[in-house]
Amino acid sequence: MKNLFFLILLTFVITTNTYSQSATEICSKGKIQRLEKLLKASEINYPGDENVDMTYYKLNLNITFSPSYIDGIITVRGKSMVNDLSELYLDLTGSFTVDSVIAGAESLSFNHVDTRVYITLDSLLSQNDEFEFDIYYQGSPGNSGFGSYEATYHDGSPVIWTLSEPYGAKDWWPCKDTPADKVDSSDVWITANDIFVTVSNGNLEDVIDNGDGTKTYKWDNDQRIAQYLISIAMTNYEKIERSFTWEDVTMPVDHYIYPENNIQSRIKDLNRTTNMLEIFSNLFGPYPFLDQKYAHAEFGWGGAMEHQTASTMGAFFSSIVAHELAHQWFGDMITCKDWHHIWLNEGFATYSESLYLEHSAGWQYYMADVQGNMSSAKGAVGSIWVENINSVSQIFSGARSYAKGSVVLHMLRGVLGDSLFFESLRTYADDPELKYDVATTEDFQSVVEEVTGEDLDYFFSEWIYGENYPRYSYEWGSTNQTDGTYEVYLKINQQRNSNPAYFTMPVQIGVNTTQGDTIVTVFNNTGLQEYYFTVSGRPTSLTFDPDNWILKDIVGITEVAYDDKGIISDYKLNQNYPNPFNPTTTISYEIPSASDVTLKVFDVLGNEVATLVNEHKQSGRYQVEFDGSKLTSGVYFYQITAGEFSATMKFSLIK
Repeated sequence: MKNLFFLILLTFVITTNTYSQSATEICSKGKIQRLEKLLKASEINYPGDENVDMTYYKLNLNITFSPSYIDGIITVRGKSMVNDLSELYLDLTGSFTVDSVIAGAESLSFNHVDTRVYITLDSLLSQNDEFEFDIYYQGSPGNSGFGSYEATYHDGSPVIWTLSEPYGAKDWWPCKDTPADKVDSSDVWITANDIFVTVSNGNLEDVIDNGDGTKTYKWDNDQRIAQYLISIAMTNYEKIERSFTWEDVTMPVDHYIYPENNIQSRIKDLNRTTNMLEIFSNLFGPYPFLDQKYAHAEFGWGGAMEHQTASTMGAFFSSIVAHELAHQWFGDMITCKDWHHIWLNEGFATYSESLYLEHSAGWQYYMADVQGNMSSAKGAVGSIWVENINSVSQIFSGARSYAKGSVVLHMLRGVLGDSLFFESLRTYADDPELKYDVATTEDFQSVVEEVTGEDLDYFFSEWIYGENYPRYSYEWGSTNQTDGTYEVYLKINQQRNSNPAYFTMPVQIGVNTTQGDTIVTVFNNTGLQEYYFTVSGRPTSLTFDPDNWILKDIVGITEVAYDDKGIISDYKLNQNYPNPFNPTTTISYEIPSASDVTLKVFDVLGNEVATLVNEHKQSGRYQVEFDGSKLTSGVYFYQITAGEFSATMKFSLIK
């Protein structure tokens, strides 16, 4: 789904391999914080009866426009997930009246309380036993979220549409209202005034003229589908027919638009759809519903919604068309298991907009779109993993679920490289455990780790479950070596964050020299780190993350004279950074020759509180982190002894 205001905002913003440390060492804190969040999430009263697994829905609805009314029969099939099941419930808003529940020839007892219909079965069911019944109901549909059921006008003509995400399906039909429980297939039969052309999921099996001023449209879907993706859109549509061929399969691509908008510019926008289908099929694997169709149905909401095989559209410019189409892979074929992980839907679809630009217009357009998403992502509050899924605005935060979610994929591409990144996307889309089913962040992470052979917990822990983004400053210099090469000195300062304290990322460093340009990758994971590497030619400039692979701010750049730092000629103990600190700080030192080194911390009374180093060291530059979390606030001293050299520095812990 895409909100039109968010799209316009992003468009405005756009227009105006050698690591020093293994990433697997930075994981434990993120795992603990993630567990705490998951435990907290279990306290949320999430909708849907966990004792049953739904397998089929048939919506057979008689719909009137004025008054806005539904008189319907919902056929439900499912199976018990427990032994001795005697009762189950479905979700349905209280504005409806349930007339009866029929299983075969038997009437079942039921009780409609608030937004649940409790149904007593005619016999006890064991685990995996199947059930089927029809719910007869009627009433005026509700309206929540983004407008779950709307009956209004366009250009004087009546129009009805649904948009059930995230909790709006129960506003117009009884169902198990959770994306975690997809049914294996569905049917939607709509009887209404014959002025309506009705669009829904799957294939149109029949249109029946009932001879009484009404028509019945029968739509059949034979693929797995989540409840919120079942939809209707109905008005006096004009239909524009196109097609898409993949290998030996040709599929309808149908556009249902308001007659007053059947203009050349609209047709030009719609014609891009087949090219997008080609691009995304090459990137992600074949369009998931080739045996059915892809359709657009115009509606009056300020955005669009990725209803399975039949997206409803409030606009038709390329980015919104690309976004909803990409959802057919990421959101419809693979659906987030719950709204905590909505970025798997919206982040992927938003990033696909950038990919479409890359493959249709060029790299510079891709990067412009990514930069726009980065600008928006910096306004994200909280983790991408949505903590409060009772809030529609929190679930669908444009800065977080959409923009920052898409930037995470851009950054993952930078970490993995193109080959492994796109192989990961294709493998994820084709995973037999996830395809046409549901997924969590951990499922996606597992696929990527299997493809790459890397432990990427540091990446997902900080970017999905962490908050904010890194802020860096750096200083650099270079010195001429005896063999004509130059040693580059780089010191990176990363400001302390809340969660994680410091971001762990591979960082590309671009060095421009008199003999050409080169890229060096360093691994940054703490507040203060120094790096030394050799290049050919005299460096003339240095650029931090030159290709913009990291969501970040650069808050300071300093070029330093470095002619006296090429060779370590003396012992040196440096001032810690940061200072004052809370609770960690980094201490660096240099030794010109192999020495026995001790580095200790003392309080103001001379009591030793920590030994940081006590070993034989070779000549070199070193740094060590001190954690004062167990100490009280105050002034402390750190002292180094190396051979005949001894030095002491003062630092302050402020909690």
